[in-house]
Amino acid sequence: MKLKDILKSQAVCGDLLATDKKGVLEELSKLAEKAYPGMEADHVFKVLLERERLGSTGVGNGISIPHGKMPGLSSIVAIFGRSKKGVDFQAHDQIAAKLFFVLIAPENVVGNHLQALARLSRLLKGEAIRNQLIESPSEDLYQILINEDEKL
Repeated sequence: MKLKDILKSQAVCGDLLATDKKGVLEELSKLAEKAYPGMEADHVFKVLLERERLGSTGVGNGISIPHGKMPGLSSIVAIFGRSKKGVDFQAHDQIAAKLFFVLIAPENVVGNHLQALARLSRLLKGEAIRNQLIESPSEDLYQILINEDEKL
């Protein structure tokens, strides 16, 4: 599974304005609704918030990967957001998250969901790509992500 198969350019926001976890999840949920026909922001937000209550999706190094499962989806979808200031997502390293990758998977899919999470982890593992995503202009983010993913 390649990132270009699950992430649309319309599902990328380089200027998240929220200053707290709930606000980030709301913004990303609204972006999901705009980018993916049939997705409702309220439903996406509820799914992400429920998952967050189980444990923080802040994975460290300024990255958070909120994710969840939703009935009615035919395939996994991704949303990417960036906060220049950073938001506390209770990561183990206490570093505020600046890069957010949301994954929403169909309710009954396990393997592809885990593959997508693993792929994102590999993609964002390198400090150089994280810095590039933090520093680059918003309009370049989608292409940077797709190009880096192709190298995996």
